[in-house]
Amino acid sequence: MNVIINGEKETVSDGLTLAELVSGRMRTDKGVAAAVDGAVAPRSTWSDLVLQDGAAIELLTAVQGG
Repeated sequence: MNVIINGEKETVSDGLTLAELVSGRMRTDKGVAAAVDGAVAPRSTWSDLVLQDGAAIELLTAVQGG
């Protein structure tokens, strides 16, 4: 299926959860925030949130600095 991740169209496996996507793309899930179709996805829902064809996902990481 096709999804949009941070503005880029990508093909992913059917039935992929947000947790699986994050673990496959990020070195760690610490400091990561995610939104699906414009709505923030609480971390507690990531394992149960199955991505749908055409979903727009934004993955953001916190940065430190000043």
